Amino acid sequence: MDHPLLELINARIEAAERSGAFDNLKGAGRPLPACDDPQNAVMTRILKENGAVPEEVALLRELATLRERLRDTHDRSARAALIRDIALADTRLEIAKRR
Repeated sequence: MDHPLLELINARIEAAERSGAFDNLKGAGRPLPACDDPQNAVMTRILKENGAVPEEVALLRELATLRERLRDTHDRSARAALIRDIALADTRLEIAKRR
């Protein structure tokens, strides 16, 4: 079954073509860039544009931040909490690497 808006979408595209809306577009006539994963290309682009990173990268960044905070912290109880957080993040990183 077709999408109910398919006819409207096609009519708008045809009208835009007739009015020249697609003339002289940047990159016209050139091949599309190569894509390693065409099925997920849109999702990958959206994630990239919004700053999403793989879990391992996010965990490595978190570990770096925690270690920096540990270097700058002198309170024993705060250091103990940071060490626990580092151990937890390190464990999560090891699990993420195995996936």
